[in-house]
Amino acid sequence: MNTNPNKIDLSTIKKILIIQLLPIGDAFLTTSYFQSLKKKVPGVEIHYLIIKKYQKAINNHPLIDKILVIETPEGFKYYLERIKSFYKVRKEKYDLIIDQQKLPATQLIALLSGAKYRLGYDDARFSFAYNLKAKRGKIRYSASRKFDILAPLGIAEEKYELFFHISEEAQQYIDNWLSENKLQVNSFIVISPASPVKGKQWRLTNYSKLAGLINQKLNLPVVIVWAPNEKLSAEKVYYQTQGNCLFAPRTDLMQISALIKKSKLLICNDGGLNHLAVAAKVKTLAIFGTTDVVSWSPASVFATHYHLFNDKIKRGDKDDSFGISPEAAFAKVEEILNL
Repeated sequence: MNTNPNKIDLSTIKKILIIQLLPIGDAFLTTSYFQSLKKKVPGVEIHYLIIKKYQKAINNHPLIDKILVIETPEGFKYYLERIKSFYKVRKEKYDLIIDQQKLPATQLIALLSGAKYRLGYDDARFSFAYNLKAKRGKIRYSASRKFDILAPLGIAEEKYELFFHISEEAQQYIDNWLSENKLQVNSFIVISPASPVKGKQWRLTNYSKLAGLINQKLNLPVVIVWAPNEKLSAEKVYYQTQGNCLFAPRTDLMQISALIKKSKLLICNDGGLNHLAVAAKVKTLAIFGTTDVVSWSPASVFATHYHLFNDKIKRGDKDDSFGISPEAAFAKVEEILNL
């Protein structure tokens, strides 16, 4: 039975569970509305249900009071773990469940939670699991669109920030590397040329040419960063610049966030690092291929962010230059740094 949103007594809500099991990017972006939720429901505890390997996206978030994790073993243990997750959630006696994910598994968790209010999207396949239903709003930056689910609670989108925790150890690791390479804060540019999604990766030779232009015309050091599965692509860019860049050490999510936070500008593809840079509050230029700029570029919300996009390039095109030349990208870099 559906609940009339006008009859919700928010003063009775003491504990809320947000469900966003995966992936890591959405887990991070879902936190956009937590400040608004805390403001609307003073004193409320926010708990977060997530698959363990994605937990690093939200660890030590100041607005999350408790993280519930789901393991993902194989075989029969997988089903035992899912049964345990139902028990774990029900044991907490939540007043409100917000199912951000709308997967059959998360809808079942909500349905069996025992929570008085179960909030989800009205276009979910098994929307009967919810007694509060939200409609999707207009397409916009994904972190902003997360607010749509809160409409039945009387919460509209408002100004927000994203947070990502950087440990002292991660910061010290980066500070030591910067010192060893004689790099000062806000004196270098970071380039992240690779992507696990090849359709999002701007041509590697374009990145090396852009790095060369930055070296020659701006006299700024360029640091090439990479994820563990991106090292070969990053090395190609490094060698194509004939060693005129610095090759960053292996980094985890915290360490790379610490590094870009100390930089003057980040240049990257459309991907997770572009969103992580929002939390780092660093100027960022993202080069888009055929993915939806409206949904995935933070530029419409955050003044530190910019993007390049050629709308003549269509999904399925084989041109990995995305119709954007190194010279055009360099002109944008100059424009950003002169603002």
